[in-house]
Amino acid sequence: MANPHLHFKTNYAVSSKIEPFYKGGKVQISKDENYIFCTCGSRINVLEISTGKIVHSVEHDDQEDITSFALSSDDELLVTASRALLLKQWDWRQAQCTRSWRAIHTAPVASMDFDSTSTLLATGGCDGTIKIWDVVKQYCTHNLRGSSGVVHLVQFHPDISRLKLFSSSMDCSIWMWDLSTSLCVCMLQSHYSAVTSLSFSPDGDTMISSGRDKICTVWDLKQQNAKRAIPVYEAVEGVIFLPENQDFSQIGVKNPKLHFVTAGSKGILRVWDPNTARCVFSQTLGTVSVKKDDEEGEEEEKKDDNPRSLTHLLLLPASSRLATVTAEHNITLYQLAGLTTLQQFVGYNDEVLDVKFLGKDDSHIVVATNSCQLKVFELLTNSCQILYGHTDTVLSLDVFRKGSLFASCAKDRSVCVWQMDSGHVRCVARGTSHTNAVGCISCSRMKASFVASGSLDCTVKVWDLPADLTAAEESIQQLTLRTTEKAHDKDVNSVAVSPNDKLLASASQDRTAKLWSLAGEGNLGLLGVFRGHRRGVWTVCFSPVDQVLATSSADGTTKLWSLQDFSCLKTFEGHDASVLKVIFVSRGTQLLTSGSDGLVKLWTIKTNECVKTLDAHQDKVWGLHGNRRDNRMVTGSADSNITVWEDVTEMEVAEEQAKQEEQILKQQELSNLLQEKKYLKALGLAISLDQPHTVLTVIKAIRQTEDSSELLEKTVLKLRVDQKEALLRYCGVWNTNAKNCQDAQVVLQVLLTHVPPEELLQYQGARTHLEGLVPYTERHMQRIGRLLQASMFLNYMWQKMRVVGEPSSMDQDEEMDTSPLVQPFFTIDKDRGDVENREGEDRDSGQDEDPSSPLEDEEEEDADVSTTRRVSARIQSKEGGKTNGRHPSVSEESSEEEDMDEEEEEEAGKAAKRLSASSTLSQTIAS
Repeated sequence: MANPHLHFKTNYAVSSKIEPFYKGGKVQISKDENYIFCTCGSRINVLEISTGKIVHSVEHDDQEDITSFALSSDDELLVTASRALLLKQWDWRQAQCTRSWRAIHTAPVASMDFDSTSTLLATGGCDGTIKIWDVVKQYCTHNLRGSSGVVHLVQFHPDISRLKLFSSSMDCSIWMWDLSTSLCVCMLQSHYSAVTSLSFSPDGDTMISSGRDKICTVWDLKQQNAKRAIPVYEAVEGVIFLPENQDFSQIGVKNPKLHFVTAGSKGILRVWDPNTARCVFSQTLGTVSVKKDDEEGEEEEKKDDNPRSLTHLLLLPASSRLATVTAEHNITLYQLAGLTTLQQFVGYNDEVLDVKFLGKDDSHIVVATNSCQLKVFELLTNSCQILYGHTDTVLSLDVFRKGSLFASCAKDRSVCVWQMDSGHVRCVARGTSHTNAVGCISCSRMKASFVASGSLDCTVKVWDLPADLTAAEESIQQLTLRTTEKAHDKDVNSVAVSPNDKLLASASQDRTAKLWSLAGEGNLGLLGVFRGHRRGVWTVCFSPVDQVLATSSADGTTKLWSLQDFSCLKTFEGHDASVLKVIFVSRGTQLLTSGSDGLVKLWTIKTNECVKTLDAHQDKVWGLHGNRRDNRMVTGSADSNITVWEDVTEMEVAEEQAKQEEQILKQQELSNLLQEKKYLKALGLAISLDQPHTVLTVIKAIRQTEDSSELLEKTVLKLRVDQKEALLRYCGVWNTNAKNCQDAQVVLQVLLTHVPPEELLQYQGARTHLEGLVPYTERHMQRIGRLLQASMFLNYMWQKMRVVGEPSSMDQDEEMDTSPLVQPFFTIDKDRGDVENREGEDRDSGQDEDPSSPLEDEEEEDADVSTTRRVSARIQSKEGGKTNGRHPSVSEESSEEEDMDEEEEEEAGKAAKRLSASSTLSQTIAS
């Protein structure tokens, strides 16, 4: 089965991704017309128009949704507003927040706009107020009240010398504010529904407004009254004046007077002459490949949720372009002269149900996204062509061998065949004969002669393609039904045509897969049934070289079957949930499977082993397809993401192995340097590996030597500046762990002692690292302080227990240690039995105690009973459990215990002394 000279695939790397970048809300284009700014939940994504890639993204730390944003006229400042009533100013190119302040609004900000000087920012709130902010001097300049309800539109007059601001709220009026007096100059009343957009003439004396009341009104700003109300017969969401001194004859502009463009619920752009109130040009929907009857089209226009309706209209004057945003979050760029489509970007894909490579050299992919439209993406630019043909959700796709022809099936019970010519895709044939949703489709493999489909009506149909698909450019031909077969007892989930076009396999929810003959004329001939899955079978696939068949099932397994005797050859188990798709790769020697667990697994058939698990999706992976050259694959998931994967070549594998071998050699060299006690070279090598744990190993090795302090100081100070910067960064990492904090502190002591503060602060990120060290250092100081106090208290209790009942043979000259303490310690209050913190006092009066006298106060004994029991148990464990009356007898082992306590106390004192060196951190930061 396997070719011994074939190299198995071992890994795939992500080549590119198509992810959601716009989920509704405001859209703005930069002044240089290179970027599109879009809201996407709690983020603002910046899309580069030339490449279609997301190049920048800013996000609020609190994960609150962004309600509005505004980009300054000079493209330098980006200000966002969130539901937390917080305004943030961003350096969007670096994705850094430069300033944040609380909005004075009592409800979220609904609209924002910058003036032409990029100095003033207007915010309209859901509380009915408008605030004007000076973003340079950073204060609120105006607080405008009077509007009722949500202020959903604020816009400065383009001529800043006029100091006018226009706003609109739920009262459907347009308020004109004079910023010099903070008063409303007038209320422009003409609309009976929400005002959606405003546009100003080049001279600034004329304004046009649009509304959802299907009216556009032209205003004379000098006279402050309406010149004309123009009925446009659709809810208008965007309106703009056409630029002056340009040729727009292609779109019906015959005179140099002002004309305007509208975009609204019909989903088309229309050009109007305000003087005659006539529409001089109406755009045709060139992306619609399957035209509907007039009655059906009129019914769709009457719908409020028309997916083609336009929600935004933007002008790009420098490049003479227009941009529109649809209700389905698609952004389209048009050439202004003829309103022809230039580019289209899909801001949000719903669940991806299927995806296939398309075109020459797999330059495109076609995607079914839980909608009635198909999307064809150009991988180089992410530009998308949207195909209209089905009237319900598209469920499955398949591509013919040449790659320019593909087929689709949908819930509308139809099968469509599409052809791509020079990047443009249109529907060329259609078939409708199923009585229920068509869930799967497969194309002939040898030549484009037929397609097979499977449906929820439990039947499998074979359709013959027309002889000449290019006979009529605009008309759609009909597919010829060759045969229909009642194939299964439940829904048909998958069909597949064999590489020689002689066999057909089908898989069903009835837990079986079947093999059919396509060689004869007429009906399908049943050849055999594959039984063995415990749940419904999702996918069936023929091997490209062997007489075997692969199936995947909802029982979490993938099975390999023999076409000779229909027996199960192998079973692959590894997914935690349903296996949704399976394909052959590496000339039939390996399998790729995708599941509802979001994973893609690579299997080697000969060893029955999963060699790689790819985790790139968060939900069911419905789409899985490999290209013809077998070096790429594409996956589509219910998480709305599409991922293109590249097969990792042998060269890349060799490079990775070389890197690993280099790491091993460096580790060995490091070990040799430590053995030879060449600590400076070892430390430099460890820093070059950029592994904090490896550097820590070298530091620990230095500290274990004699004269470790002097050696460490000498080694650290000989490092280069960049190495010291790395060492300072590592100290912040080590200091977070109590086990490694002393190593961090000794290195930090050397740096703080010998490097001047002004030089230290010049280190890259020094201030941030030092600020991060302070809280952990304080925590370690507190811990060491508690340890010292506990050790003193334990020593005190030990002395008390030693002297009570001590034999007369005890050395009378032996006294308790009464040396003063540097750190605070605890003693027992004889009156209350609680612990006090006394500082600078001796722990006893200095007088010798009577070894035979009992404790003076029973209350003190009661207070210490738990501690005494613990210490007594510790001593008993040392002496084998021997006791003398109430008190344990003193032995040599108890003396050793005393020595050990003194050593612990001494070690704690040393640790406190080392940590005390970090007290200069705050002073260094302050300086």
